[in-house]
Amino acid sequence: MATATYPPPPPYYRLYKDYEQDPTSAPEPPPPIQGTYLLYGSSYTTDDVLPSLEDQGVRQLYPKGPNVDFKKELRSLNRELQLHILELADILIERPSQYARRVEDISLIFKNLHHLLNSLRPHQARATLIHILELQIQRRKQAVEDIKRYVLFIVLLR
Repeated sequence: MATATYPPPPPYYRLYKDYEQDPTSAPEPPPPIQGTYLLYGSSYTTDDVLPSLEDQGVRQLYPKGPNVDFKKELRSLNRELQLHILELADILIERPSQYARRVEDISLIFKNLHHLLNSLRPHQARATLIHILELQIQRRKQAVEDIKRYVLFIVLLR
């Protein structure tokens, strides 16, 4: 009995058999998915919106609204996390059976920290893009300067 290492290609590869001779013979790609769709039994959406903590069923520990001071709130949550971890260590030493509540509190703080950091992702992406574009401009200006120097060098040699 002979077995193949790889499965055969899907049958729709035949749609592209005349592509070498006539590139327009290939079918158009499907349009992008918009809205919600199902994948492996879970529902997903193409909207790029960060759900609020309340939508996820998590209590928000920092102030609501558009004017959140991210730096201040991240520091505050970080300090609170450190305090809760120290308290957890004390509880594990003195009353090991009562650790579950502290672990839940730490989990809540981590979820809030994670949500705050995810709220900064669009700003981070914008700043990264600006930095990349500035580097490209700088490299291109340097290349122009190098070409000018080389041309001047060639002209002086004549």
